[in-house]
Amino acid sequence: MESLRGRVALVTGATGGLGPVIARALAREGMYLVVTGRRVDALDATAAALRATGARADSVPADLADLDATGALIEHVERSFGPIDVLVNNAGVENVAAFTALTPEELTAMVDVNLSAPMLLTRHVLPGMLARGRGHVVFISSMAGKYGPAFCGPYAATKAALIGLAQSLRAEYGQSPVGFSVVCPGFIGGDGMYQRMVERGFRSNRMIGETTTSKVADRVVTAIRRDLPEVIESGAPIRPLLSFAALAPRLAERIAGKVGVNAMFRRLSEERGRTG
Repeated sequence: MESLRGRVALVTGATGGLGPVIARALAREGMYLVVTGRRVDALDATAAALRATGARADSVPADLADLDATGALIEHVERSFGPIDVLVNNAGVENVAAFTALTPEELTAMVDVNLSAPMLLTRHVLPGMLARGRGHVVFISSMAGKYGPAFCGPYAATKAALIGLAQSLRAEYGQSPVGFSVVCPGFIGGDGMYQRMVERGFRSNRMIGETTTSKVADRVVTAIRRDLPEVIESGAPIRPLLSFAALAPRLAERIAGKVGVNAMFRRLSEERGRTG
């Protein structure tokens, strides 16, 4: 989708972190933004901030943990604001903890919000996109989906599944006018999970790198415009390391131990008192 001006974009998880920044980046392209999330006050603030820049923006509260609400959300947005041309599946939850310390409810909640909801939302928007002959769906995954760190098992599993989902949809609809992209951010400074880690004294290293919300948002726009299959934004040239991990997984485990990522998540898990 090279022409975004005047099109409608729905961004989930727009109450904080990466979501509002993606919405601003799309608004700069002239898109009409509809933002959604659970917290009404924060969601309204996001929409108001967008309108203050001159953008067209509206908010629709929704709790994506309620999977039955996904269809109603899409119907409401398209009935009230017009056909959705771009869907950015950004909403997600993380819980850094020892695997056995997580309750069954916490495990399934991460699967519901991080994976099932994006699949259902995409299923709801796809027929209309195909009928209109235009559309793009973005899945916000994570570097954890490329190589799962310790104490992040369910989160890494759901983010890896989004990568597989995007690949499969591209293969299935490769001859259609609808595109699919997956964006895998690394550690994002300034907000979100990584910022909370920094505030506790944990920090990434030069090999892994760190990025910003604005850089990730810019890459989302590029992915939509150029129909990119996969974007990795980590602030470091990480692809060679990921390729090496695929070729020599046991050695990659040793390297992961040496760069301190697993230890960092262990310490964070311990601080949360969730070591099991």
